[in-house]
Amino acid sequence: MEPRARSGGGALEGDEIARSLVDLLVDRQAEDVVLLDLAALAAFADYFVIATATSDRQMAALVDAVADGAPGQRIHREGDAAGGWVLLEVGVVVVHLFSREQRAYYDLEGLWQRAHEVVRVQ
Repeated sequence: MEPRARSGGGALEGDEIARSLVDLLVDRQAEDVVLLDLAALAAFADYFVIATATSDRQMAALVDAVADGAPGQRIHREGDAAGGWVLLEVGVVVVHLFSREQRAYYDLEGLWQRAHEVVRVQ
């Protein structure tokens, strides 16, 4: 993952990236989109964006939308739609796209319950 240094010179800050990704996912019909602020709790990321996709096809489209919606950002990807969980690192933001079943199973909101919930769009 990229260093956590704050950017300047016109580059987007982590919170701006996170909020724009939330908007992008909501616009593309992702369900239960949550933005968690982890800056005080984790060294590997400042934000988690967690969302549910209703099908493999929608998840693949959401992955493409995140990649297209973060120009100039290096994106690292893990997982695939068929497995029910795709993780995308976008700078200091980690996007978790889940199937309903995998989201319930991994319960990241419960695991990171001490994180500040910035926004939730259901």
